[in-house]
Amino acid sequence: MAKPQKRYVCQACGSATSKWQGQCVDCGEWNSLAEEASNVTVFSARHDLRTGGRVFELAGLDADVALPPRMATGIAEFDRALGGGLVAGSATLIGGDPGIGKSTLLLQAAARIAMAGGDVAYISGEEAADQVRLRARRLGLGDAPVKLASATSVRDILATVGQGQAPALLVIDSIQTMHSDVIEGAPGTVSQVRASAQELIRFAKERGTALILVGHVTKDGTIAGPRVLEHMVDTVLAFEGERSHQYRILRAIKNRFGGTDEIGVFAMAEGGLDEVTNPSALFLTHRGEEIAGATVFPAMEGTRPVLVEIQALVVRLQSGATPRRAVVGWDSGRLAMILAVLEARCGLSFSTAEVYLNVSGGYRLSDPAADLAVAAALISALAERPVPPDAVAFGEVALSGEVRPVAHGGLRLREAAKLGFTGALVPKGSENGALRLAEFATLGGLVDHLLGRG
Repeated sequence: MAKPQKRYVCQACGSATSKWQGQCVDCGEWNSLAEEASNVTVFSARHDLRTGGRVFELAGLDADVALPPRMATGIAEFDRALGGGLVAGSATLIGGDPGIGKSTLLLQAAARIAMAGGDVAYISGEEAADQVRLRARRLGLGDAPVKLASATSVRDILATVGQGQAPALLVIDSIQTMHSDVIEGAPGTVSQVRASAQELIRFAKERGTALILVGHVTKDGTIAGPRVLEHMVDTVLAFEGERSHQYRILRAIKNRFGGTDEIGVFAMAEGGLDEVTNPSALFLTHRGEEIAGATVFPAMEGTRPVLVEIQALVVRLQSGATPRRAVVGWDSGRLAMILAVLEARCGLSFSTAEVYLNVSGGYRLSDPAADLAVAAALISALAERPVPPDAVAFGEVALSGEVRPVAHGGLRLREAAKLGFTGALVPKGSENGALRLAEFATLGGLVDHLLGRG
């Protein structure tokens, strides 16, 4: 019998090599290679894949396709991120930092589905069943008819939930604790995570069960385990937020049954996670008095506008020390670009000043329409002249100093008007809404407007 070949698999990215080395050549992680047995089959000419296969039918693009039925979780913000609810036979992977509230959210969703008549199985590989029961009682869900168990063997789990009618929802918390006796290796290794997830997903597809897998995240925020895990599932959700902040955001990274531009917003309370139907009220601070360096920006999260406050602080240095640039909630490279445009095109000097930029509430911005709001906050902080507190600002800034229109301008203005704002700093040619518009073709026009030059 041929001697089994050995290979070394990176536990961070899943790449394999025939020799051990201290650093993975693909992802750069140190001491992440672990030895695994390799079942490699040497193919010869008689293993011709062009013959002996099953012929299947090809369909055209114009074939009738029925939309998949949705199962509502009873949590509107959760359903929004999923694209309308859970799909039977789908696999969903949800990741987030430890203690962010993943288990709490899934326990609340499982309890609501069970109380609505759905058959739900919740398998915990990290906590004992009594610990989950205590959490359910704290959340006021102790009477929910959820079938609960603590197990880590995939074979035992499939044998249990496969008896009779399969559950409508199966929650696995977490996939890194699952173990398959078909594969050698400890739970959490690349081979175990891949094999365990593959068997659970196969069961979900065959029996029409909606499967939710909880995934750990690495120190850089990505879901731990092989990258192929995200390709195997239908939906990938990221549960974001800081443990020191009240809010949590559920964001879809991948969704085969819907879009990835919707978010669900929650607030952590004593009774669990509460839905936030008006996120703007959560991210806006008290606007009663005028403060230099503060601007309100109407961000777009899918079809939902969210108003957030951008705060800037500019401190002049007396010595020849190197000025510091600190950013929280926005791209530091984009801040450097806005500062360069303000210096080169508008004649403002930030080279001898420290600049601090913060998006209030711990919110993270990636919308390029925030350029004009950031520029307004920086100009206001530098000149110590407040931006009108009843105005919002949005627009994209080019390196030439041009202010360009952005998408969904009318929707942003309508949301601002709904919350009591009466003015807006916008690019020239923007859609006219219910607000009093101050339009700018260049960033220099915004500087003149805020400094009272014209």
